Amino acid sequence: MQTVFSEDILGATPRMQRVLKLVEKIAPTDSPVLITGESGTGKELVARAIHYQSRRSDRPFVAVNAAALPENLVESELFGHARGSFTGAQHEKKGLFEEADQGTLFLDEVGEIPPGLQVKLLRVLQTGEVRRVGENHARMVDVRVIAATNKDLVQARESGEFREDLYYRLNVFQIELPPLRERREDISILALYFLTRYSRRLGKSLDGFSPEAQALLVGYDYPGNVRELENAVQRAVTLAEGRTVQASDLPPWMHLSARLLTEPAGARVAADLVPEHDMLLAELEKRHILRTLERHHDNMSRTARALGISRATLWRKLKTIRP
Repeated sequence: MQTVFSEDILGATPRMQRVLKLVEKIAPTDSPVLITGESGTGKELVARAIHYQSRRSDRPFVAVNAAALPENLVESELFGHARGSFTGAQHEKKGLFEEADQGTLFLDEVGEIPPGLQVKLLRVLQTGEVRRVGENHARMVDVRVIAATNKDLVQARESGEFREDLYYRLNVFQIELPPLRERREDISILALYFLTRYSRRLGKSLDGFSPEAQALLVGYDYPGNVRELENAVQRAVTLAEGRTVQASDLPPWMHLSARLLTEPAGARVAADLVPEHDMLLAELEKRHILRTLERHHDNMSRTARALGISRATLWRKLKTIRP
């Protein structure tokens, strides 16, 4: 597993510099941390930086995405189970809390943990005791919990979807990661970093981006944030034939975005996607997601990669689009 330090979290903007300083201050503590921000902003990278600058750096860093776990298996995954405790439990199993003992457990998408299990999570945070499914005795663990979410937990707390006591227990320190569109000065830095990374992996010698490619990169809004930028640069490095990435090497939706900003009002751009009449951004996003899903024959993984978002985020968006 690659060690990650603050220096690996690139950003020259004041907001990112504040994030870096906060990481350095809270890393030596054992306090829980809540990292918030849109999908793709680098929440796990920050969690790893905190872990590897802590006294637990030589102990396990265990990451789990709660939204990716089937609801009936969340408890078993987190807390473990005894043999025969349910159908299919042929062997006893350690939970992730036990796997992370003496180290750090990163709970991504913590807002998706079912309400019934939030009580058990709170108990672990308060007492350090975990109880495997099907067992009556508790086991002690020493785990630092770093949680992350792109969900509005304040709203979820007020609506009763997320326990208030658990929210305050997790939110001892909060780190809010800004979306990439709000720190455009960092786009060029990140793009060059990814260019160097993938040039080495693919054995290519690339000097940089053409002015046209650079303009497309900086002007795009990145709904998938840093992850989408990385995917775009990886694609461009793969396709590049000379020593410089050209605009034509970048994904077609970046060109579409640029055309939408520069075409005269009323011009018909990408008629199958852009409406002639006013439309809410949410409706436009819905149309784009459904067309991308159709283009990839309902394959969730390929669709998520094309959109620059995680499978969990795509699944959540589809739940609102196709309830």
